[in-house]
Amino acid sequence: MSSLSTHVLDTVSGLPAEGVSLRLYLAQEVLFEGVTNSDGRCPALRDISLNAGTYRLEFEVGAYFRDVHAVLEEPVFLETVPIVFGLPGGRHAHVPLLVSPYSYSTYRGS
Repeated sequence: MSSLSTHVLDTVSGLPAEGVSLRLYLAQEVLFEGVTNSDGRCPALRDISLNAGTYRLEFEVGAYFRDVHAVLEEPVFLETVPIVFGLPGGRHAHVPLLVSPYSYSTYRGS
C-alpha cells in the first residue's frame, strides 16, 4: 500500500494556504475530502492506504483566493486546480501545490 501527502503554498503572500478544500479521486470515485490546516497541509490525507494507480487531486483555489485576497475580479482565472499523477505501489508520494490566482506549479516531492 502507498500513502499520500500534500502541502499548499500561497505564492502571493508567501505563506501556507489555510482553508483550501481538496478532493482525491480514483477514476470518478471520491476517496477523500478535506481542508488544509494552518500549515497548508491536510494530515488526514496521509492516513489513507492507496493501491498503485492513477489518481487526481483537485484543489478549490478560487474559493480560497476570494476569501483571502478579496480584490480578485470575477470570474477568477483558476477555480479548481486538478493534478493527475501516478502512484506506484508501496511508496509514499508528496504532491505540493504552489499557487497564485493566475498560475500554479507542482512537482514530485519527498
